[in-house]
This record gives sequence, C-alpha cells and structure tokens, in this order.
Amino acid sequence: MRWALVKVCIAVTTMVALAFLVPLGLMVRESARESAFSGAERQAATLGPALAITTDKDALERAVASTQAGAAGLIAVHVPTPAGAVTIGHARTTAAEIRADAADGLSVTTPVPGGYAYLQPVAVSSGGVAVVEVFIPDAQLGAGVVSAWLLLTGVAVVLVLISGLVADRLGTRIVGSARRLAAAARALGTGDLAVRVPQTDDSPPELREAAAAFNAMADRVVQLVAAERELAADLSHRLRTPLTVLRLNAAALGEGDAAEQTRHAVSQLEREVDQIIRTARGRGGQLDAAPEPPGCDAATVIGERVAFWSALAEDEGRSWELSGADRPAPVPVSAADLAVVLDALLGNVFRHTPEGTGFAADLRPGAEAVVITVSDAGPGIADADEALRRGHGHGGEGSTGLGLDIVRRVAESTGGSVAVGESPLGGSEIRMTLRTVPPAEGGEPGGPGRGRDRLSRRRVRLVR
Repeated sequence: MRWALVKVCIAVTTMVALAFLVPLGLMVRESARESAFSGAERQAATLGPALAITTDKDALERAVASTQAGAAGLIAVHVPTPAGAVTIGHARTTAAEIRADAADGLSVTTPVPGGYAYLQPVAVSSGGVAVVEVFIPDAQLGAGVVSAWLLLTGVAVVLVLISGLVADRLGTRIVGSARRLAAAARALGTGDLAVRVPQTDDSPPELREAAAAFNAMADRVVQLVAAERELAADLSHRLRTPLTVLRLNAAALGEGDAAEQTRHAVSQLEREVDQIIRTARGRGGQLDAAPEPPGCDAATVIGERVAFWSALAEDEGRSWELSGADRPAPVPVSAADLAVVLDALLGNVFRHTPEGTGFAADLRPGAEAVVITVSDAGPGIADADEALRRGHGHGGEGSTGLGLDIVRRVAESTGGSVAVGESPLGGSEIRMTLRTVPPAEGGEPGGPGRGRDRLSRRRVRLVR
C-alpha cells in the first residue's frame, strides 16, 4: 500500500510537470528566436543614420565595424551606386534577393546556409535604396534554450522527488497504523486477550475508527471468555455434591478389584473436576501447576489405559487384545490429552456395545505418523460422518457426541486425522493418525497411514 501510494503520487506529479514544463520549454525556445530577430533588427537600425548621411565606402566600412555584429562579420551593407551595387561586409544572400527587397521596401527574414538573414531597406542620400543585411546564426537562435531545458528538467525531477517523499511519509503513517492493527489481530488470534491497538493522532480517521472497533471487540471477547469460565466453573462445582456421595458409597463397597476400580475412577473424576475449576478460574485460563510437556510415549499411555479398562472388561465378559505397544512410539501430544482420547475410544466400546462384546487396540508407529486403532465386534456405526460431528455421536442414550470430536481435535492438532470404518471383528473401527512430522515436510502419512486396508484384513485374536 505504501509503495502503491508513492507510485501514484510520482505518476501524477510527472504528468502535471510535463503538462506545464513542456509548453514552457517551447515558449523559451520561441522567446530565444524572437530575441535573436529583435537583436538583428536593432543592429540594422544602427546603420540607418550613417546611410542617410553618406554612401562613401570607407565611411560605411567604419560605421559597420563600429557595431558589435559588424565587428563579428555578421553585417553586410548593399549600397546602390551609378556604377552598380557595392557590398560592404560578407554577404550571405543573393543579388536577386537584395534587388527584390529593395524594390519592396519591406524588412524580411530569409533562410540562408547556417542560419537566417535579416534584410532592412534604408533610403540613402543619393535617392536610391540600400539594404542592410544582418546574419543570425543557428547557434544564436537557440542561445540559452539548452540551459533553460536543463533547469526545467531539474525542477521537474525535484518536484517528483518531493512528491514521492511526501507520499512515502503519508504512506508510512497509513501503513504503520494498518500494521499495528494487523499485529493486534494476530496476537488476539493466538490467544493474547490483553492486546489492544494504541490510539495515535497521526493515524487516518478511518483507521482510528477501526482500531477503536477492534479494542471494543477485544474487550467484549474478554468479557465473554470470563463469563464462560465462570459458567464452566459453576457447572463443574455443582458436580462436587454427587461426587461426594459417590465417593462415600465407593468407600463402603469393601475390598475387591471392582471396588478398587470404582474408587480409583471416582478419585480420578474428582481430580478432573478440580482441574476444570482451576482452569476455568485461573488467570488467563492457565493452570496453576506447571504445563505438561507437549509429547509422550503412546505405547506407555495406551498400555496404561487398556490395563485400566481390562478390569471392567473381565467383569463384563469381554475379550480384548492390545498389540503394537511393545516398542516406543513418541507422539507430539501430552500424556493427559492422549489418555483422554483413549478413554473416549475405549469408553465408547463399553457404552455402545452389549456386554460380552470383544474389542482390540492396535498401535502402529511409523516414520511420519503413529496410528492408533480401536475396533470392536459390536453393531458398528451406521453413519460415520455424523458420528464425527460435534454433538451428534452415536445417537444412543447417554451419548453427548463429544467423545469422537475430542479425538478428532487432538488428531488434527498434529496434522493428522480420524477415520471411522468397519473392523475385521464385524463392528466399528476408529483409526486415529497422529503425525510426528509436519505435513509441509512429510506430506501424507507413510506406512501407518496407508496400512488401513492391511490392518482391516488381518485376523485379530481376542484373549480373555
């Protein structure tokens, strides 16, 4: 925008300068010609008194030599005598032109080699008509024209430079204000809710209005975010009462694996609720504790979560299998987020399939991505696209439709994806691809991403 404004101003100034300076240059050239012809007329007039007094050749030669043009050899006098016309000085016109001018009695300018000749008839004492010839060289016709053109060109260049400088300063003001607004918008987009656009008097009125509107929008966003945090905290706090009852009932279950698993689940639920409250009411939405590292070992996390759900699977008579977790599989996702994803996938198996339905979890690390697949032998998912839409889910009772959306968002945060299909067990298969290489560097996922068909066709052995 800045350079565009400079180019426009330079173009406009150049056109205006040409519109004024070209006619002015032509007028200077015509003025130089008129000045040269006027000078020749004055030089010829200085010899008029001498010719009116005498036609003596010696006297006229002295009179011609006394003039500036005569001393330079630019004047010739053609005097009629009884013996014929006598020429004093260097003549550049023909005798016929001299006779014609003497007969007409009018001053004329005629072109001659190297310039022009000004012919002035003058009556002499002998009763005849003499002709004074003044030569005007071409160099005299253009005297001062080149310097005038150079001066006018310099003026045009200076005007263009000044207009460019003024446009650059004006463009800097406009572009600077626009860049501050864009920088504030980018900062707000990255989550900096405290950013505001400074109000400066040198900004254009339109950009000042845009900055004021942006600041008002940012203030409103802060208010909405604060209200949402308070609402989330209040709603989460309401869960404390049923959680307390749940914890007391779990404590009364006595001993056993099922009782221990129930107490562990209640404790984990309490921690999650407390974390939501701290996050919602924390400063800037950040947890009081130190942030969790952005990466983890998927093999370790999937082993822990499958082991957790295996106890419930044994109680419900479900067969299960975990494969591919025998070697490290680093992924750019925190352990807590990956655990939430796995709980959502495995929990869907228990919520949406009958008791006794088997399931399998598979981990396939690759050079560019890690693929996690959870499949079951249940009734399957009728509409895969609908299941991935936020708030729709499987459509069954007790489904919020947020589980698969959480899985999708975690996968897409790494540049990966989520696919829903039919498993070799006869039920549904949910495949999540977590990229370990940015898409710009690695392109499409490698072996794991292309191994869906191979994974779907292999036989899965279920264990009790």
